[in-house]
Amino acid sequence: MYKEEDFLMISGIQHFAFCRRQWALIHLECQWQENLRTVEGNIIHEHCHDEAFTEKRQDLLISRGMRVFSAQLGAAGQCDVVEFRQGEHGTHLHGREGLWNVTPIEYKRGQPKTDDVDILQLCAQALCLEEMLCCEIAKGYLFYDEIHRRDEVLFSAELRARVTAMFREMHEAYGRGTTPKVKPAKHCQACSLKELCLPRLCRNLSVADYYEQSIGDE
Repeated sequence: MYKEEDFLMISGIQHFAFCRRQWALIHLECQWQENLRTVEGNIIHEHCHDEAFTEKRQDLLISRGMRVFSAQLGAAGQCDVVEFRQGEHGTHLHGREGLWNVTPIEYKRGQPKTDDVDILQLCAQALCLEEMLCCEIAKGYLFYDEIHRRDEVLFSAELRARVTAMFREMHEAYGRGTTPKVKPAKHCQACSLKELCLPRLCRNLSVADYYEQSIGDE
């Protein structure tokens, strides 16, 4: 169990899974640099995060920008959207009658990614909601703005274990307080911090060229 002052940002699991060095630059050194991807992503989230907004549609309750946390993970943050659907099974909600099933929905720019960083973040949100609401959440959804479609994500035991292990590693890294050394890779091209992380690289070579050169030198 972690104390509140030791909580890490839920969204940080995306950075950590993408690149340990990127996570350290953002969460340890507090460096951030916006590119088109982060700007567009921020706009999408601004449309979702209205904490005063709760919408009721018959048996569906929609909450936006809900703040969540988990002492088990040592994490806190906000969910873009949480849907509560009334049914025969579920959990009790303060001030609401009946039982409610809980489903987190995360909004993302672009199209589904080839990696699983978005899935890890969504699962972390679900684990926080389960701890807060004393419920079980089987699945959630990722909504991508380019395709206007929800992709279902099942929260398997393996996925839950990966999220838990990753947050444990994040806390250990935060405690050490050191930033990993540079390890150029192809995904550096899409990183919002590449000019801070690899200034010489950005001036002289493309990431792809530098990556190929690094492979050739090994």
